[in-house]
Amino acid sequence: MQIIEQTTIFRLDRNSAVAIGKFDGVHLGHQALIRKIIEQKDRGLLATVFTFDMSAAAFFGGEAKELTTREEKRRIFARMGVDVLIEFPLNAVTAATEPEEFVHRFLASQMRASYICAGPDLSFGKRGAGNHETLARFAGEHGYEVELIDKVMAAGEVVSSTRVREAVGQGRMEEAAHMLGAPYSVTGHVDHGKKLGRTIGMPTANLIPEPDKLLPPNGVYYSRAVVDGREYKGISNVGCKPTVSDNRVMGVETYLYDFAGDIYGREIVVKLLAFRRPEMKFDSVETLKAQMMRDIAAGELYRG
Repeated sequence: MQIIEQTTIFRLDRNSAVAIGKFDGVHLGHQALIRKIIEQKDRGLLATVFTFDMSAAAFFGGEAKELTTREEKRRIFARMGVDVLIEFPLNAVTAATEPEEFVHRFLASQMRASYICAGPDLSFGKRGAGNHETLARFAGEHGYEVELIDKVMAAGEVVSSTRVREAVGQGRMEEAAHMLGAPYSVTGHVDHGKKLGRTIGMPTANLIPEPDKLLPPNGVYYSRAVVDGREYKGISNVGCKPTVSDNRVMGVETYLYDFAGDIYGREIVVKLLAFRRPEMKFDSVETLKAQMMRDIAAGELYRG
């Protein structure tokens, strides 16, 4: 997959099918858009995703936490078969681009769009004034086709990044997974940590997420972890381990069932399946160990 980043000066080498969106979470609705541009590859078009290198909310001083980090998005897009990913820089200049200029310069000229799809809540250009109707207005002039993709429904409600964010923020991981089409996951490299788990006979993998990654409420979660392409059952603590640490660094610490070997420095993906209990501060390491043993026993029985 070709990645175009940190520049507004580019030109694709052939005509493209473009999906436009924020793609935070890459939920079922986003996946529907991507499948549409993948279908256009049969016409010889480049399946192209256009998104911004940061969220508008973060740029304008709002919510900076995201459901998917940049690297996580890249991997999802590549796995789905996207040919070109454009991570358009969002700054004071590009945010002031008039919608008409955005269509003429970027979509028609530089991206050579022959097909464009987007959801009904699409907005682009200065003050977000560009929308699906803007695209349709210039379709004849530039010779591209526009398709409006309906919202995807789950449990009788529209799937949206906002709904996924609310579910994750409240620890409703099963609901989030239903809207994402997969468990909510955290990706990162295993940090050495304090190695307390190893000293008490319960070695764990300590992952420090990206600062902009949205995490669910502090607590213990049933989980699975992917290491070198193989998936292991696990149980994870999301939080800052108040019994053994006074710092407030958030991490995801996971006990892996049926795993042996050196995992430090390796990248893993932790899939958070369901909430078990809140994070607690215990009176002693011995009390913590006893609770960890109960959590691990419960994780063995979990069949989610």
